[in-house]
Amino acid sequence: MDPAEYALMDQAEAAMWWYRALHARLCDALIGVQGPVLDAGCGTGGFLAMLRDGRPDLMRFGVEWNHAAAARAEQKSGAVIVRGSVNALPFADDSFDAAVSADVLCHAGVDPQTALAELNRVLRPGGRLVVNMPAYQWLLSAHDHRVQNVRRLTAACMTAWLAEAGFTRPRVRYWNGLLLPLMAVQRKILARGDAVSDVAPFPPWLDAMLHAITEIERRLPVPLPAGGSVLAVAEKP
Repeated sequence: MDPAEYALMDQAEAAMWWYRALHARLCDALIGVQGPVLDAGCGTGGFLAMLRDGRPDLMRFGVEWNHAAAARAEQKSGAVIVRGSVNALPFADDSFDAAVSADVLCHAGVDPQTALAELNRVLRPGGRLVVNMPAYQWLLSAHDHRVQNVRRLTAACMTAWLAEAGFTRPRVRYWNGLLLPLMAVQRKILARGDAVSDVAPFPPWLDAMLHAITEIERRLPVPLPAGGSVLAVAEKP
């Protein structure tokens, strides 16, 4: 990923509505986990920092390919960060009770099947995998090209990937569905051909409104049938 995009992520991930919505869902998916957690492709460490504040009982580890991002993640989160690839995780078998991979398997430099096999390897039996991916290939945009995303998934495809990698009890759902129409308009009409990143400061009133919409959706009793992202939770047998 371009170094400038890491800088934008570092500045935005503690406050921007989308990161806060994502991190809240990742934390929800880790409820009940007691042992060490790996953030595979941790970027500049925003989720690990949130996890430190919300779950100080957990041992936290991260792996990140970009050297500067890995250093920033360690500084920001206080977690143990190792430089490496999700295609060949630098950890022993059966090391973690949970592993998180948020918007990483979509990157051009990642082989999804290899990465999922590696995540399976480093999880302990009964360990929990949490994966977030951008949804729908037709939503691929200038922002995706900027951050080197080459794939977006349906929930059905994510379920099949998990089964092929040997995971069981998949719970796969879309989220950011209430904002999906606005997302489609922004990406396919308004910003068509625009190389500006989607990660940017929002006016406070707009940021608060967008985050409130994601929180309303998060509290719905049933998941929506479509959304801008796919969140999957599964287990290693």
